[in-house]
Order: sequence, then structure tokens, then C-alpha cells
Amino acid sequence: MSDSPRAVFEKLLAGMVNRDFDNLWRLYAPDIVLEHPFAVPEPTVTRGQEGLRRLLDGLREWFEMTAKNVVIHETADPEVIVAEWDYEMRVPGTDKRLTTANVIVMRVRDGRIVESRDYHNHAALTQIITG
Repeated sequence: MSDSPRAVFEKLLAGMVNRDFDNLWRLYAPDIVLEHPFAVPEPTVTRGQEGLRRLLDGLREWFEMTAKNVVIHETADPEVIVAEWDYEMRVPGTDKRLTTANVIVMRVRDGRIVESRDYHNHAALTQIITG
């Protein structure tokens, strides 16, 4: 039996917090479509596991994160969950800190993420990196 959408999200969140970028891509289906509608300077869409691996590789130097206030909402569609949480973040090697709210609408089929629309505060993330 495959993992439920809730279990897959919990693995995703743990992988991000633990910076397990070498294995996170395994949670996604080969034909994943990952959208970031609030990305700066414009929305992005990542397709397929190779694109996803490149995206995850780019996160290696980013923040140290802790997840707080996690709430997972089940939906009428058994493949879809909506998750909301806050990241408390610190830029490695600095005292820069940030707390951001996050929401993901995720579709999981056969234990893998096939679609995800991720709403993160990219403007705040960009500001702390460049500021």
C-alpha cells in the first residue's frame, strides 16, 4: 500500500527541514508539475524529476529551517491535501532570521506527488537573501 497524501507531505516537510536534498526528489512522480505562483520575479513551473533535482540542488545553500504550526487539511478528493505551516528560517553563517507562512495544494497518486502548487513568500525570501 502506498503512502497517503498526508504521509507524503510529512516526509516532504521533514526532508526540507533536515536538508535531505539528495532524496527529496524521490517523493515526486517522474512527470511532476510543481508550480510556484508567487515566485519572484515571476511565477515558475518545474516539470519532471530532472527539473526538480536542479531546483532542489539550488536550495542547498539556502536557509536552515524549522517548521511550526503545521495544519493539514483533507479534501473531498482523496488524492489532494492542503497544508499550511510557518517556516522559521535562518540564513547560514549570519544572524538573519525570517518567519514565513506557507501553503501547498498537493496531489499524491500511488505514494508520489504528481502535482503541487506551492505558495511561499518569495518576496520576503529574496529580500532576506539580498538584503
